[in-house]
Parts: sequence; C-alpha cells; structure tokens
Amino acid sequence: MTSPLTSADLDPRPQAPERPLPSDCCDSGCAVCVHDLYAEEVEAWRQAMAAWMLRHPDAAATPSP
Repeated sequence: MTSPLTSADLDPRPQAPERPLPSDCCDSGCAVCVHDLYAEEVEAWRQAMAAWMLRHPDAAATPSP
C-alpha cells in the first residue's frame, strides 16, 4: 500500500542550482560566463522558492545556495 499524496508531492520544493566548479570558468572574459548563468539561476530559484513558500507556509525555509 502506498502513502497518500501530499501537496508537497504534487508541488515539490524547488531545487537550488548547482554552483559551478572553479574549472568550469575559462577566465577568458566570456560575454556570458558560467558565473553569470549561475547568478541568473540563483535569482530564478529564489523567486521560485518565495512563491513555493507562500503555497507551503508550514515548510521549513532552506538556506541560500
């Protein structure tokens, strides 16, 4: 027998983006660096987490990436 689905199962907590490794950046001054992309992903995650926390007020907050 399986457990009944909860609202968290239907609306999972957003997962924080993975920080790039030091070797992921080529230090060539690219127009769009992996660190720029990561910063954009973190901002999108923070917004998604804020919206998720409004939908799940009883959930514990997650520390920033």
